[in-house]
Amino acid sequence: MNTELQEKLKTLPRSPGVYFHKSKSGEIIYVGKAAVLKNRVRQYFQSKKDMDVKTRALVDEIHDTDWVEVESELDALFLESEMVKRYMPRYNILLRDDKSQTFVRIDMKSEWPTVSFTRNPLDDGADYFGPYYNGFAVKKALRYLRKIFPYYTKPPKEGVRPDLDAHIGLSPRPGIESTEYKADLRQLMLYIKGGRKKIIQEIEKKMKQAAKDQNFEMAVLYRNQLRDMQALQQKIMFGDKEFMDISKDKALVDLRDLLGLAKAPARIEGYDISHMSGKNVVASMVVFTNGASDRAEYRKFKVSERNDDYANIYEVIHRRFSEKNIKSWGMPDLLLIDGGKGQLESAIVALAERKVKVPVVSVAKRDEALIIHESDSHVGIWMLRQYLRDKKVDAGVAVIKSGAFYEVNLHAGQHNASGHSKNLRGITAAPARYVHVTKLIQRVRDESHRFAVSYHTVLKRTGQIKSQLEDVTGIGPATRRKLIKTFGSMRGIEQSSEAEIAKSIGSAKAKLVWQYFKQQG
Repeated sequence: MNTELQEKLKTLPRSPGVYFHKSKSGEIIYVGKAAVLKNRVRQYFQSKKDMDVKTRALVDEIHDTDWVEVESELDALFLESEMVKRYMPRYNILLRDDKSQTFVRIDMKSEWPTVSFTRNPLDDGADYFGPYYNGFAVKKALRYLRKIFPYYTKPPKEGVRPDLDAHIGLSPRPGIESTEYKADLRQLMLYIKGGRKKIIQEIEKKMKQAAKDQNFEMAVLYRNQLRDMQALQQKIMFGDKEFMDISKDKALVDLRDLLGLAKAPARIEGYDISHMSGKNVVASMVVFTNGASDRAEYRKFKVSERNDDYANIYEVIHRRFSEKNIKSWGMPDLLLIDGGKGQLESAIVALAERKVKVPVVSVAKRDEALIIHESDSHVGIWMLRQYLRDKKVDAGVAVIKSGAFYEVNLHAGQHNASGHSKNLRGITAAPARYVHVTKLIQRVRDESHRFAVSYHTVLKRTGQIKSQLEDVTGIGPATRRKLIKTFGSMRGIEQSSEAEIAKSIGSAKAKLVWQYFKQQG
């Protein structure tokens, strides 16, 4: 980094904006958006250790950087897309996957235009805005804008009562004319194009005119629009979804060093099993990207009915690393299994059968110690051997070797308050060097447990409802659903009279249900 650029970076503001990286010739080679320009832009010039090859090449070519401040992350999101289309920077093409592009589609030629999202724009006469490379952020942005400029997501049906969206102000108000609705949509389109100030001026003008005409109801609507637009400045569109320089994340870096991984684990997958005596057996797969939970990537599995956690873990890992799932979900940098040596061994066997080599460890419930296999966990254990050789608790770490396994306590001297606890009690003799790693592991483990238990609970409740009604001869799935919808629960059906049940499913079927509960009772 040259001296001029180094001095220039000191003046970076803390506001949202769009930045432009330039080469020595002045060519714009990359355009990006930032929730906080100062933090985001400076990340490029920190450690390159965990950057991929393409990002490293970009940083090596940066000679100068400029930026434009905007009022909100939402404005930065839309401005970035416009600037990428305008300048077509080389590295925006190299660093981004075409499959991730999202376009906003508005079919203004229809009588009642709708707003939707697509990855493949067509030559169909509709207006397309994009591409946006963060689909999550642009969909979130349109949800906020919908409160200000209500729009349809599907064509309204004539003669049908207004739905919930209309009542809460997300769809156009009942009785609105098509021309008025389209005028509101044009304001939405203007905002997407960056015309925020012009829209505010127009709304203020309409508000004053409505007040002058003593049309106070419309004046209030315009006033609320202005307030909602001002509130957009506090909305987070992409702050927690933007690229993070994980070389600055202490937990991930320390975990990399502790396990001797090739790089900081950008994608960690956590697994847990939940069941009740072998019934309604389920498994969870939670994903943490750059140390933060990535719920869009979570997956759940229905597992074979058996009271055997070892076999269940084996089945889940074996299914996870099928050729199809690897292609769809990609590969993790680290697997974290909730359990002890048995669960870890089962996962190792499944990975071996799939011929997959990925770092895998487990976390025991009792002391929240990491369990690592000497050879088959696919991690570097030189640091663990050093802790073992020194025979001392170094910075709160204690290592015990048992056969082919290492048991690593990262918080020696501290204890769990309870099973699956997020808190540790006690004070270590030395400063806890890996306190950030411990918290990250706890977070992944707790989340995998929560996700598994929630899915198991849903299946258990569904099974309890089904099991009784399925015993009633002559009652099919559609009738069972109708009964539950009408009476709310098994107790509701049981406490109803035959005549009440007949109103829902007819007298013949009601008699079967009534007789069944009479015999049970």
